[in-house]
Amino acid sequence: MTISKIIEVPYALEIPVGPQHPALHEPVLLKAYADGEEVVRVDIYTGYNHRGIEKLTEKNTFYRNIFIVARVCGICNLVHANCYVRALEELLEKYPNDRARYLRVLAMELERVHSHMLINAVMAEIIGFDSLFMNIMRDREYVMKAKEVLTGNRVLSDYLMVGGVRRDVDSVKKDRLLKLIDRVLPRVKYYRRVFMEDDTLLKRMVGVGVVSKTDALRMSLVGPPARASGVKIDVRSSEKYDAYDEIPFNVVTRKEGDVWARMMVRWDEAIESLNMARYALEHLPSDGNPVPDERRLPRRFPPGEAYTRVEAPRGELTYYVMSDGKPKPYRVKIRTPSFINIINTASVYVGYTVADLPVILVSWDPCISCMERVTVIDPRTGEKRKVPVKELAGGGSRRVSQRYSL
Repeated sequence: MTISKIIEVPYALEIPVGPQHPALHEPVLLKAYADGEEVVRVDIYTGYNHRGIEKLTEKNTFYRNIFIVARVCGICNLVHANCYVRALEELLEKYPNDRARYLRVLAMELERVHSHMLINAVMAEIIGFDSLFMNIMRDREYVMKAKEVLTGNRVLSDYLMVGGVRRDVDSVKKDRLLKLIDRVLPRVKYYRRVFMEDDTLLKRMVGVGVVSKTDALRMSLVGPPARASGVKIDVRSSEKYDAYDEIPFNVVTRKEGDVWARMMVRWDEAIESLNMARYALEHLPSDGNPVPDERRLPRRFPPGEAYTRVEAPRGELTYYVMSDGKPKPYRVKIRTPSFINIINTASVYVGYTVADLPVILVSWDPCISCMERVTVIDPRTGEKRKVPVKELAGGGSRRVSQRYSL
C-alpha cells in the first residue's frame, strides 16, 4: 500500500506589515492574515520605540520635566508641555493671565494645523499621489514659519512655562503671523476641495475602514477618528481650558466613519484652527506680561496630585502628576490618544484588502513613540511581569488592576 504525503495549504497567509514600512516613519507591526487579498485578521505589535520617559520624569525636577515631556512627540510637543504645565499650575495654584492664555491657544492651534496637514500629506503619499504630498508639505512650511515667529522654533518650541509662556508677541510679530495665516488658509481650503473631488483619492478612501458610531464608542476612540464617526467629543469644548471658553470654534463631526471622513475632519479642523488663531491675535488681551519671572517661581511643590486633559491633534491627552513634597515628582503618568486609537482598532482592517492596510493605518494618525508595555507588580508576592498594551487598553485592564499594582 502506497502512502502519499499530503501537503497542507494554510487557509490564511501571514503578511507582516512593518515594523518598518512605507505607511509611517515610526515602527509598528501589523501582522495581517489574508485569504487571497482579503484580510481576515490583524494582530498589532508595538514596543519597538520605548524610551522610558515616564520613569525619566521621576528622576528630574518638576521644571526640567517640562522639556522632557515635550520630547514625547516631536509633532505634538506643545500640547504635551501644555498638559504637564497645567498640572503643575494646579499643584501650585498659580495660573497664567489672559494674554498668556490666548497665546497658548494660538500656539496649540498652529500645532494642530501643521499636524493635520502632515498626516493628510502622508495619506496622499501612501495612495501614490506624490505631487499632492509635496504641495501640502510645501504649504505646511507657512505654518511652521508662523510657529517659529511665535515660539522661536519650528518644531521643538519649548514655549510653555508655569504661569505663562516664554515669549510675547509685539505688533511686528502679530502682523507677520496674520499674513502667514491669510496665506495658508486658502491653500488648506483648496486641499480640502481636492480631497472631496479627486477620483484617485475617493476610490482609495471612501467606504474603507468604516467605523460606526456604536463601534467608535465601544472602542473608546478619541480625536478625529471618533468625530469622523459622529461622536462629538473634544476636550477643548468640554474642559474649556486656557482661553477656549472665550475663543469661538465649532466641534467638527461627520457621520460616514470611513478613512475619507477621518481625513476630511482634519481638513475642516485645520480651517477652524486657523480662524481661531486669527481670532486670538485680533483679540489678544493687552494687559499684563505673559512671561512670568522664572526666578520667582517656587522651587518646591506642595504634596498633592493633579490630573489634566488637553485636546491634542490626535485626540484626548491626559497627564497625572503626583507630588510628595520633594523637588522631583513622585509619579508622572501619561495617556496618549494613540494608545487607544491604535490598540483597539485591529478589527477595523478585517474584510478589506491587503492594499487597504496602510491607508487605514494612516487614517488613525498614530504616534508610535507613545505606546509600550508596562511592568506590573503583584503586591502579595512581589512577582513582576510584562503586560501587553492590548490587555491594558481592552477588557483585560480591570482584571489586571484587581490583581496587580500598576
